[in-house]
Amino acid sequence: MLRDDINNAVKEAMKAKDERKLSTLRMVNSTIKNADIDARGNGKPPLSDADLLAVLQKMIKQRQEAVELYDKGGRAELAAQEREEIAVISAYLPKQMSDEEVKKAIADAIGETGAAGMKDMGKVIAVLRGKYAGQMDFGKASGLVKAALTG
Repeated sequence: MLRDDINNAVKEAMKAKDERKLSTLRMVNSTIKNADIDARGNGKPPLSDADLLAVLQKMIKQRQEAVELYDKGGRAELAAQEREEIAVISAYLPKQMSDEEVKKAIADAIGETGAAGMKDMGKVIAVLRGKYAGQMDFGKASGLVKAALTG
């Protein structure tokens, strides 16, 4: 379904002659196809929507890192280009959870799994990934889970 949305958006961007959106969506399609090829090479089926959300989040993270580097290097035009790409890609992600919502979800997952210490961190992250794929930054969430389990 997400693939269809992206492909339809490519067609709309072509009709609207929106070059930035078109090039970004083509890059997204290319990245998805590469991820599908990698999955197939490992004997896995094509990526599900949840897997695609992870791919999109990775693309956004790469662009955010590039923005920081461009800002530090005084390349405002390149930083602006990356920000535009982030905006286009973000449109295909579900609404991101607030910090409070993430903390509550972590507390619920800890209660659900009965996690008592660091050895149970994987269980908690697995529950969070299953329920909230694409809605939270799991890099930040893992730090919060670690703090909750040790503190």
